[in-house]
Amino acid sequence: MTADADIVAELRAARLVGEGDVVLEPLTGGVSCDVWKVETPLGPIVVKRPLPRLRVAAEWLAPVERGVSEVRWLRRARGVDPRLAPEVLAELPTGHAFAMRFLPGCPVWKDELMAGRVDIDFATQVGQGIAAVHAATAHSETDRAAFPNDEMFRALRVDPFLLYVARHDAVLASALIALADDLVSRKIALVHGDVSPKNILVGPDGPVFLDAECAAYGDPAFDLSFCTTHLLIKAVWLDDARLTQAATALVDAYRAGIDWEDAGGLLLRAGKLTAALLLARVEGKSPAPYLTDPEHKRFVCDQARELILASQPLDALVTNWKRTLT
Repeated sequence: MTADADIVAELRAARLVGEGDVVLEPLTGGVSCDVWKVETPLGPIVVKRPLPRLRVAAEWLAPVERGVSEVRWLRRARGVDPRLAPEVLAELPTGHAFAMRFLPGCPVWKDELMAGRVDIDFATQVGQGIAAVHAATAHSETDRAAFPNDEMFRALRVDPFLLYVARHDAVLASALIALADDLVSRKIALVHGDVSPKNILVGPDGPVFLDAECAAYGDPAFDLSFCTTHLLIKAVWLDDARLTQAATALVDAYRAGIDWEDAGGLLLRAGKLTAALLLARVEGKSPAPYLTDPEHKRFVCDQARELILASQPLDALVTNWKRTLT
């Protein structure tokens, strides 16, 4: 029996599909999972199965057990606010796959941004949603015990985004290694790990967060930084001031939700991480695929290098970010 046949059999065992023909319709866009849409008697669902090797140019291996972490994050986020994540319908034994409800009519935020539809209010809601999960899980021994994923977070985030660049940049190596050490040492709240516009749906009641396979208990500054990084790079790529305004709105909304630690300290850590992630999205294992113009790459890298060597709090970094070459 093939892996796909196993998936169908397990969907039947979970009573999500009947005995008739079942079509696994591949969905595109992901580098870390096989993803299918499946029509069922109760409506469409999505099935995800993690890949042991990600679809990027550099060799990037990751444990498939991250599927369990994603399920736990989705369920925990729904416990904070059911609007924040899709409903998980079943966990499937093959390759730590799982099934969740498909949400029709909800565009991907990345597609909206790349089409020039920049909604500042929605960016505010994204910041509020991230902060809500962090606030609900901060300093929680129960949540920390449910996400013992340090090794996985290192494999998926610390090594490819920070240490990979450090190994190839002697000037910045010590700063990036110190940043990586600080990141993995902080156990503050539940971190999604991949808060990117491509992983956020524009739902009727606000953002819906997907693809939490990097979830771990760690530094909440990472989620804020990761999403802000994407907006700032897109601001350069599209030369659109509204994207820096969206980043400002996201950061401001997030800051307003911080009640578990000093906001100034978190924003300083987030500024350092954002600088490093900006560089990593050009020179790390997972470069931004749309940033192909050499001048744009150089422009992002030059700013990022300056910010790594002279860090700023994230709100100041966003304010001072230059989106044009002139």
